[in-house]
Amino acid sequence: MTTPHIRYTATACQTDLPNPVDRDQMRRNTDRLLLMVDSAVAGSAPFLPVRLVVFPEFAHAAPVFATVGELLEKLAVPIPNEHTERFVAKAREHGIYIQMGSMLESDARWPGRVFNTSCLVGPEGILFKYRKVNPWIPYEVHSSPHDLDGYDEPLFPVADTSIGRLGCAICYDWLFPEVLRQLAANGAEVLIRVSAYMDPWGATEPMNWWTIVNRCRALENLAYVVAANQGASLRHYPPYSWPGGSQIIDFDGRPLAEASPGPGERIVTAPIDISALRHERQTRVGHHMLAHLRTDAYPAYQAPQYPPGGPHAAPLSYEENVRLVERAKAGLERRSKASARNVTCT
Repeated sequence: MTTPHIRYTATACQTDLPNPVDRDQMRRNTDRLLLMVDSAVAGSAPFLPVRLVVFPEFAHAAPVFATVGELLEKLAVPIPNEHTERFVAKAREHGIYIQMGSMLESDARWPGRVFNTSCLVGPEGILFKYRKVNPWIPYEVHSSPHDLDGYDEPLFPVADTSIGRLGCAICYDWLFPEVLRQLAANGAEVLIRVSAYMDPWGATEPMNWWTIVNRCRALENLAYVVAANQGASLRHYPPYSWPGGSQIIDFDGRPLAEASPGPGERIVTAPIDISALRHERQTRVGHHMLAHLRTDAYPAYQAPQYPPGGPHAAPLSYEENVRLVERAKAGLERRSKASARNVTCT
């Protein structure tokens, strides 16, 4: 039996929407996002059809309130919800997969917590929800699922779909190579970046972290990257401006398509060839970093670094995040000095 060739168009849709300040206003954003899906599908219909659409972090709502209590009161929603239902219906309408961007999630199992969550949906329904493991501290007061005592859901889920194996990580997660390496180890062939990466760490020289990181994570993991970034103007998402620059990168780190830097809505498309990727992973010997990885060579990973929350942790806030960061820095300094003392010269 001949294996079908899997090749399709992926789309990164960047947004420039006013941020909701309550749950009712989230419907306005969803209306616009669904229209962008229709535009992406229609634009590629005469060519290589779209099968994957990706939206940026906070496409549904950004954390415009400073405390967990306010976010839970005004913006956080359980999942599934009316928005996920509408996106599943749209995925079924077009026979596509959609990474919904992110929304602020509440969960009755974890009272008093807010998660920054992105859902992958397809014709089958919700395939996974990914909760940001590395919030952008100290400002973000969302909980990392890693820090919750008794958390038993996968931290890095990967969906095996008809268009390849898809995994997602959110914005600041991508500054931690370990996150994308774990997704690749879990089988991901397309690494999806749902991001709200702001200036000055954006898409233009000399601080084009956005572009550098996307390309590095692709080549390190021999995987495609589909990266949707916020294109919100300073007017919509103060106190930062948002540089857009959404990109699609191939598995050797080559940009296939990218939006021009700067705010504004953009739809960026490029071909994804899963069959070519699988051939490379099967036949390549050199520059196959997943196969070359000496996992046991890094003692730094054998002990926790950032302090875990635990059952008696203080409520998250800017001040508490700063305290935890300082504690982590002190621990890092102690371990660094101890390691240096153990090095002997011959």
